[in-house]
Amino acid sequence: MSLYVVGDVHGHRDALVDALRAEGLVDGDGTWTGEQDRLCFLGDFTDRGPDGVGVIDLVRDLQEQAADAGGSVQMLLGNHEILLLGMYHFGDRAVPSDFGPRSFARSWEINGGLLSDQDRLTPEHIEWLTERPLMALADDHLLMHSDTLEYLDWGDDLESINASVHEILTGNDLAAWWDVWRRMTTRYAFRGPDGEDNAQHLLDALGGTRIVHGHSVIADQLGIHPTQIEAPYLYAGGKALGIDGGLFVGGPCLVVRLPFVPVD
Repeated sequence: MSLYVVGDVHGHRDALVDALRAEGLVDGDGTWTGEQDRLCFLGDFTDRGPDGVGVIDLVRDLQEQAADAGGSVQMLLGNHEILLLGMYHFGDRAVPSDFGPRSFARSWEINGGLLSDQDRLTPEHIEWLTERPLMALADDHLLMHSDTLEYLDWGDDLESINASVHEILTGNDLAAWWDVWRRMTTRYAFRGPDGEDNAQHLLDALGGTRIVHGHSVIADQLGIHPTQIEAPYLYAGGKALGIDGGLFVGGPCLVVRLPFVPVD
């Protein structure tokens, strides 16, 4: 019963299947072979890549197949899921703002949104995505998409955070939706001189001994080219693990087995 996590896929379904197959979690057709293993995706299935809806469909199928085999496949919401849903619900409706024109449509286009994904979305896709949580705790790992402290503005424990955002995503308050998108785009809370303290603050509040996140490309963190990435990035005194290999800019699709032990 191993635990695996996957970061930002951004529409690269074939690369995802290849990476999962290399870990023995699926076969060549993308069918679950992980038996009782657990797999959690940390968000950002769509935008910037060719087949975001294909990624969603794959993960939904794997979720059913894994459950039948005694395993599990879960997914957390990333900022690009919020963007995709916001575009679907609100389109180019203007967001109240003192900082110039704002709309989900504008941000979706700027951030790599594809009409091919929007055109293929069904009510079933929307319902499934809307029901996904923002955060989870698994084997003492605090799983989340964005490397930010903004989650704490929605609650002081996992249940209240997930419930607060779910209430927003099942409502029609454009400003509240936009606030979720804006907060989820922030990053880098766990690097720099205050990074370890920030990570510990979040762990103390929500549980776990190590944060595992996507969102911030490891190459950007380290100042190297994405093709040089071979492993996740352990930092903040070992309290944070970044797993976004930068697939959409030529990096690898990292499927990381937890707990991660760095190789010297």
